[in-house]
Amino acid sequence: MSEHTRPAGPTAGPTAGPTTGPTTGPTAGPTAGPTTGPTTGPTTGPAAWWRAFRRMPDSVRVSTYVVAGLVLSLVVAGLFALALARRPLPQTGGELEVPGVAGTVTVLRDGAGVPQVYADSVTDLAIAQGYVTAQERFFQMDVRRRSASGTLAELVGGGALPGDRVACTLGFRVVAQQEVALLSPDTRAFLEAYADGVNAYLAQQEPSELAVEYTLLDLDGADSAPEDWTAVDSLTWLKAYGWDLGGGAADEVERVLVADAVGSQRAEQLWPAYSHQTVTPVVTGGAVVDGRFEPGATEGGTRNPQRVGFGPRRVRAVGAAGRALDALPEGVGRGPGVGSNAVVVGAEASATGAPLLAVDPHLAAQVPGPFMQVGLHCRDVGPECPWDVAGFSLPGVPGVVQGHNAEVAWGMAAAGLDTTDLVVERIRDGRVLTDRRTRPVRTRTETIDVAGAGSELLTVRTTRHGPILSDIDPAAREAGEAAPAARGADLDEELAIAVQWAGSTPAPTLDALVDLALAEDVATARQALSSWAVPAVDVVLADREGTVGVQVAGAVPVRKSGRDTTEPTAGWRAETEWTGRTLAYGALPFTTQPADGVAVAANQAPVGTDYPFHLGTTWDPGSRASRLRDLVVSEPQDVGSLQEAQRDSLSPLAPVLVPALLAVGLDDGYADDGQRLLEDWDLTQPAAGSGAAAAAYLNATWRELLALTFHDELPAQVWPDGGPRWVEVVAGLLDSPQDPWWDDVTTDRVEDRDDVLRRAMLEARDELTRRQAREAEQWTWGHVHRLFLTSPGLVGDGVALDLARRVVEPDAWEVGGGPGAVDATGWDASRGFEVTTTPAMRMVLSLEDWDDSRWVSLTGVSGHPTSSHYTDQTDLLVAGGTLPFLFSPEAVADAADSELTLRPAP
Repeated sequence: MSEHTRPAGPTAGPTAGPTTGPTTGPTAGPTAGPTTGPTTGPTTGPAAWWRAFRRMPDSVRVSTYVVAGLVLSLVVAGLFALALARRPLPQTGGELEVPGVAGTVTVLRDGAGVPQVYADSVTDLAIAQGYVTAQERFFQMDVRRRSASGTLAELVGGGALPGDRVACTLGFRVVAQQEVALLSPDTRAFLEAYADGVNAYLAQQEPSELAVEYTLLDLDGADSAPEDWTAVDSLTWLKAYGWDLGGGAADEVERVLVADAVGSQRAEQLWPAYSHQTVTPVVTGGAVVDGRFEPGATEGGTRNPQRVGFGPRRVRAVGAAGRALDALPEGVGRGPGVGSNAVVVGAEASATGAPLLAVDPHLAAQVPGPFMQVGLHCRDVGPECPWDVAGFSLPGVPGVVQGHNAEVAWGMAAAGLDTTDLVVERIRDGRVLTDRRTRPVRTRTETIDVAGAGSELLTVRTTRHGPILSDIDPAAREAGEAAPAARGADLDEELAIAVQWAGSTPAPTLDALVDLALAEDVATARQALSSWAVPAVDVVLADREGTVGVQVAGAVPVRKSGRDTTEPTAGWRAETEWTGRTLAYGALPFTTQPADGVAVAANQAPVGTDYPFHLGTTWDPGSRASRLRDLVVSEPQDVGSLQEAQRDSLSPLAPVLVPALLAVGLDDGYADDGQRLLEDWDLTQPAAGSGAAAAAYLNATWRELLALTFHDELPAQVWPDGGPRWVEVVAGLLDSPQDPWWDDVTTDRVEDRDDVLRRAMLEARDELTRRQAREAEQWTWGHVHRLFLTSPGLVGDGVALDLARRVVEPDAWEVGGGPGAVDATGWDASRGFEVTTTPAMRMVLSLEDWDDSRWVSLTGVSGHPTSSHYTDQTDLLVAGGTLPFLFSPEAVADAADSELTLRPAP
């Protein structure tokens, strides 16, 4: 209040009292005497403020009105927005009527919101899982089915069109529609009951009550009312999940573009041969005898067809296929950094006297996370109701993907088997050339609706090998039409790139998940996996009887010729064809007697070089697998030591690069401050604390080194991502100081290895100085290596989408680890230090006592940003913590934080 408007007369305290009466006492009393004029009355509080306000000049009063109005509007808007954001929060206590359930279902949630469902029938369990999952994650489910079906643009607009075109072309939903009939009656019934549960929840809610994203997207005029969930929706998403974690097509694209840029000989340097001698495979020993894999066999038959040359290739068409693959929205993550650690420890290597099992897949950094914890329990487990399982589910797919039942535990790691080929097709007048004749190209038309922009028609062409990806890029198609595909071909012959994928053949993969949940021991679990098609996985297994093992599972195509499928094949040559068969399940590698009582599956080669069938070539180089195995076999393991192993951040790059960096001379002071950090470094990569400064400097130097060495000669589409393969590449180049890769072809001088190392260190020093501090000791790896969780469905531009991203995408976390480390937080060196892939969950299971197990998820159970369980587990995961993974009815009941009862609707 300004001086000239202060009321006349002193006040006796902080609050005003009556104007007459005593002036002493514990509280403010009256003034010393009556005041005069219009200021008579209270000297503070609303009345005094109002008198002072009336004395202000008109311009001041008007400004104050405006400010007060704005503040009030912001407060009201904030409260309204909060109410809208909290509206979708589900009911987790009391009772609800749910159509379809026949009996009473109990849902207990613990302090982290994890639901444990108890029912008297399998149907009620499935309905309840669908209902509860929709309560927490329906928007994620809707985005998943739309992304996989090619209908995301209908919800979010034109920004999703490129991905929708690719999803329609690949035809995930077309295959899923055929798969329903292949499922066993029990699986189909469970799947349909799950859909009924989802739809029961949808029927009770308005779109704004399902997720705040629907409310916000309505601002752009999107029709956000979701359609009912169907069995095909679940299978379509499961098909896209298989595509994300399998394949090999992107690697074929990269090889073609690199060879075109620098020639085949130099390109080979960028794909070092896999070292079977130094990396223990997933399955050791054994051989294929009479078409079946026998773990104890030492000799077997052989099948090793000769390689056949590819012939002419058109780089632009292949590049277009690669861009199409990149446009497909990531369901759970693709490409470098995606992988898994899976470990099983037998009783002889366990400090508990019983097996242990641990798994942590590394997937895209998304919110909500790809998994949701859940328990599904029959109250009276028996033939009529055999379910008693808990673990991590995929929202939108019934059952549990990773977890355990009362007798068996399982965890999955991506196997990296070669299940995809790019195929060069020669097409003329609507017919594709085969080895002896031409065949018609099949076509179908897809309609893609776009929110606020009508619709577009997409013509999908398909050959006998699969859909044509290069059609998605019109410029590439024109290039293919204008150039001959092969020597002697007519100029009007078109060249196109088709994709042939094992997942395009319908298969009952969901049967495997359901049967796995009901397995009684490792033997029946292995039998359950015989239905698994895509993605190809290494499954670690353990049972309460003490058997442990690992099984490779998945549909592996049998090719007529050659082990080398690393480049696109010629579609018109008979010898490059698939036979139409997949490798017999009995021939896939497995063991139930792992060496040292320990099996480690960390995306390395699944079996040794004596295996007679082609499984693939693009394995992880194995530093993570070797490190994890060393940690686990070093001493008897328990739950705590396995958790510690999962958090190991030792850099696989450091032993390769640090000696070379320390050998390069730099000027004392500013220039070598970073270099001196490496001298006593323990090679770990924490986010902060001891070693964090050295980790920041090494990784910054690594990024600069890759750019200086390779960006001048490689197209931007294939610049190094800095993952484990590139560590192997640079390790080889460090032994050749004058290798042409060290030279920068854009300069007049010829650079060598030490020139590049020196410049990389100096530029890293400058970069970290700009981003953090001049004093090298103050740098931290977590300051630049941050975990941003993005919402994969909110693609494109617009006020509503931008607002939605601001609401649902949380602030970043500073994290440690790095690519190739056991604590695998991947980042792309061609883009920056931000985390692109991260542990999506961690689970350590104790078969001695299930209730001693631990787990944690990338994000919380809830998909609602105003829920306390939205990212509560992210905080825990980043800090290296876990939650109790309780299983027994008594332990679950004791830990229950809420109880929801689902009753039949009248």
